[in-house]
Amino acid sequence: MLELLLPLLDDLKPAFGETFLMVGISSFFAIAGGLPLGFLLYITERRLFWENQAAHAIGNVLVNVIRSLPFVILLVLLLPFTQWVLGTTIGPAAAAVPLSVAAIAFYARLVEGALCEVDPGIVEAAQAFGASPLRIVGSVLLREALPGLLRGLTVTLISLIGYSAMAGIVGGGGVGDLAIRFGYYRYQTDVMIVTVIALVILVQAVQALGDLAARRADKKG
Repeated sequence: MLELLLPLLDDLKPAFGETFLMVGISSFFAIAGGLPLGFLLYITERRLFWENQAAHAIGNVLVNVIRSLPFVILLVLLLPFTQWVLGTTIGPAAAAVPLSVAAIAFYARLVEGALCEVDPGIVEAAQAFGASPLRIVGSVLLREALPGLLRGLTVTLISLIGYSAMAGIVGGGGVGDLAIRFGYYRYQTDVMIVTVIALVILVQAVQALGDLAARRADKKG
């Protein structure tokens, strides 16, 4: 068994690097795009200080359309966009483009859900004291919803790890692609078992770190 694992380690190292690259890029855009989009969906509907049904409807439809598409279909649909942005549709960076789009929509909905859990009385009290919109967003909404936002980010990261397994369609690589190419297509059961165990350990680590961060944020709140 050890003789079989040693050669596989040489393939696992770059595969993990490709997975981390894809998930890292898409996670960055999930936060950079999904967080403000989630706040926008919440604020434009909740009549806080910028009620705008048109903006809410457009954002809501956009998020629903992206989330309704299976990732494989979204990946194929965005191939022309990926080619236009990067000049190629092959590699982990190219796979990160559809992953980022899916992550933004996915996390935006989780952000909106976390904000909906904030006690409206706290927001109303801040408004009564004359807090500015920016202060309400940064000091009230963000602070009160932080544990939920962290839990949502953890769910998003784990989903992205799963989505990255489909990146082999565009030659994205990654641990999931390694399991499919060697473990499934070449009937190498040992490769499949090792890669599955590696993915399980990775997901468990992400979940444990996410839970820890959320608990600490909850205590500080």
